[in-house]
Amino acid sequence: MKRKVILDCDPGHDDAVAILLAGIAEEIELLGIIAVAGNSYLKNTAKNALILAEMANINVPVFAGSSKPLLREQIVAPNIHGESGLEGANLPEPKKELENKNYLEFIAENVYSNPNEITLVAVGPLTNIAKFALNYPDLIPLVKELVIMGGGIKFGNTTPRAEFNIYADPEAAQIVFNAGFNLTVFPLDVTHQAKIYMDEIKEMQKFESEIVSKMGVLLEFFHQTYYDIFKIEGAPLHDPCTIAYLIKPEIFEFEEYYAQVETKGELTYGETVVDYWHLKEPNSKWALKVDRKEFINLLFSQLKKYN
Repeated sequence: MKRKVILDCDPGHDDAVAILLAGIAEEIELLGIIAVAGNSYLKNTAKNALILAEMANINVPVFAGSSKPLLREQIVAPNIHGESGLEGANLPEPKKELENKNYLEFIAENVYSNPNEITLVAVGPLTNIAKFALNYPDLIPLVKELVIMGGGIKFGNTTPRAEFNIYADPEAAQIVFNAGFNLTVFPLDVTHQAKIYMDEIKEMQKFESEIVSKMGVLLEFFHQTYYDIFKIEGAPLHDPCTIAYLIKPEIFEFEEYYAQVETKGELTYGETVVDYWHLKEPNSKWALKVDRKEFINLLFSQLKKYN
């Protein structure tokens, strides 16, 4: 059976790849896309989601979600993704429009109508998911799985201890980790293994599909910003890991852990505090390793379906 998926994202270069994967994979029935403020402001992430869905001919509703974090002062990431959130290539203005319907109602109706069948995939700050948990606590047990990209066991990327998606709204993340979801986490520890290198990006640019070749141009920008800031060779494809997992879970290795999010620490605000020694009962499943070669093979085999 296909996985019924609602994708919550903040496009974002790696979010864009996740959208393309989710929109073409035969293993996935994408029901809708919800934008959240994160890599850029909501006006940009929602517009980017519309553009990507339209260019890729992904005919699903696109919603605007939360425009700011629950409590903290808003941060965005122009140093990585540019001012628009998707810098590096000329993209057309979207002809599609955002849905008028409330995104929380959309999630709730789908979960209620399809008990234990809906997978929520969240690859941005967890503001939208926290609001769903707060507004519809009775529906949480009916969600098949919540798959997130966020956090890190050994390191952060926005502070020494905090990963961007969690740091952008730690209070929301803490709500989500304690809400009772069947939670699977893709932290920096595994997403930094899922790098795409420049020779592979250049190969993507040669694809006949306009959206895929444009994606290659966008990833060249992303690759450069990662090198400029972190001195990393290769661009980590953080968010597509979540979708690759739904398509081919066997390319990843996992461990179950108890984890919480630090919301008060002066040096550790936004850290995912993981019980590495299993002192407490696990509340989440964490991806630890990925076969990079298989990951890239999966990515290219799926993207070749676009024409």
